[in-house]
Amino acid sequence: MSDHLFEMRGIRKSFGGVRALDGIDLQVRPGECLGLCGENGAGKSTLMKVLSGVYPYGTWEGEILWQGKPLHARSVRDSEQAGIVIIHQELMLVPELSVVENLFLGNELTLPGGRMNYEAMYARAHALLKELQLDDVDVSLPVKAFGGGHQQLFEIAKALAKDARLLIFDEPTSSLSSKEIDVLLGIIERLKQRGIACIYISHKLDEVARICDTVSVIRDGKHIGTKPMSELDEDSIIAMMVGRKLETLYPKVAHEIGEVVFEARHVTCYDVSDPSRQRVKDVSFSLRRGEILGVAGLVGAGRTELVSAIFGAYPGRSQLELYMDGKPLRIRSPRDAIRAGMGLVSEDRKRYGIVPLLGVDKNITLATLQHYASAGHVDSGREWSVAEAQIASMHIKAANASLPIANLSGGNQQKALFSRMLLTRPRILILDEPTRGVDVGAKADIYRLIFELAKEGISIILVSSELPEILGTSDRVLVMGEGRLCANLPNENLTQEQVLAAAIPQAKRA
Repeated sequence: MSDHLFEMRGIRKSFGGVRALDGIDLQVRPGECLGLCGENGAGKSTLMKVLSGVYPYGTWEGEILWQGKPLHARSVRDSEQAGIVIIHQELMLVPELSVVENLFLGNELTLPGGRMNYEAMYARAHALLKELQLDDVDVSLPVKAFGGGHQQLFEIAKALAKDARLLIFDEPTSSLSSKEIDVLLGIIERLKQRGIACIYISHKLDEVARICDTVSVIRDGKHIGTKPMSELDEDSIIAMMVGRKLETLYPKVAHEIGEVVFEARHVTCYDVSDPSRQRVKDVSFSLRRGEILGVAGLVGAGRTELVSAIFGAYPGRSQLELYMDGKPLRIRSPRDAIRAGMGLVSEDRKRYGIVPLLGVDKNITLATLQHYASAGHVDSGREWSVAEAQIASMHIKAANASLPIANLSGGNQQKALFSRMLLTRPRILILDEPTRGVDVGAKADIYRLIFELAKEGISIILVSSELPEILGTSDRVLVMGEGRLCANLPNENLTQEQVLAAAIPQAKRA
């Protein structure tokens, strides 16, 4: 009998004649953590949807063995009953329901007669959260009362409540702080010790190296190889993923920095739910033509609130003065900002970027529809040709331009959003976490684009939680902490330690 918990053999899956998976093999033992790596669009999510029953048995070819026996899951419930639970990148929690109600949603403990056994669920919830070192959580509170790190752990508790023997983590740390990431990886280590197997999907290869025992790489729907992590390093994983060696992730291009073109003065943003609290506190800065201005800081520093207010997209109350070429600028909405020559690629592309069911072409042209319209009618032929040109120039992988953008990988969705903003011909482009959830190959493409745009004289404000990204791309770095501007540093031999030291208030370091 096999010592594997599960095996996938020769998995094939097609969509409308397009082969998404082409003979994938995968195996995991109890207590093993397998890193699943590949570029956006490589087929990782499709493969996991096959394993977890999202794509039911009969819609794909090949074989899945669970503890040596064929698994014919025709639904997610079937796979969960076997012990396979997937934790998605977008958390599947209901914000208004309590923690305990979320943990047992669809899996409720009941008394004879079908009534809810709340006493048992509360006791089980406390026990599950204690395993995850969350002893102090009031499980009667709604999920929305807790931050992203806690919510990620609630998802794990929810999976454990289903007696999971295999946990699939899909980009679990994309919205977590470094401290929360450490907690999560420590929990995965303890789960492994209990014999629970894990599949860890992440573009953060340092995490893969730290937590995974084995790494499987797929590219363009094909299995490239599986090796013990002890035989790999980050560079060799990248080479397997992209089919080539990336000489440098940040291919800096010399670009001229000109005169000041934009100024933001005294930016102050008030909390949406508590207007007495300031999220951004009197921040002022300038931006030069062709400059890449990095904005760094810890989680909650106010970076997203700052750029949202500048773009007219902050949902709460804000006060600020804006100047373009020395002249006052009044921005009351994103429409005003775009007309003034500004563009924004949001950190949350699912919520504020893409329109999921619209085609790739219509998502790309959404901000410039007036250019293809006459007498109230859109020239669809012209719109299509513009979108097709953008898809080609940005190397967006899509079977056709009218395919719903929700079907594209995260990296290709991000490139489409770049295209949308670039069609507005911005003088200033604000990029808020532009490579979040994007694979290393697509990251390199995005960095190349950023340098090319700067060379063309476009000024860029780059917000990022990843310090290597800030230091690898920026000409100058603004460091924020607790809503304030803590430092304005030229990026000349600047180190991560210097940025972090500026980001942490003196009182916290004492």
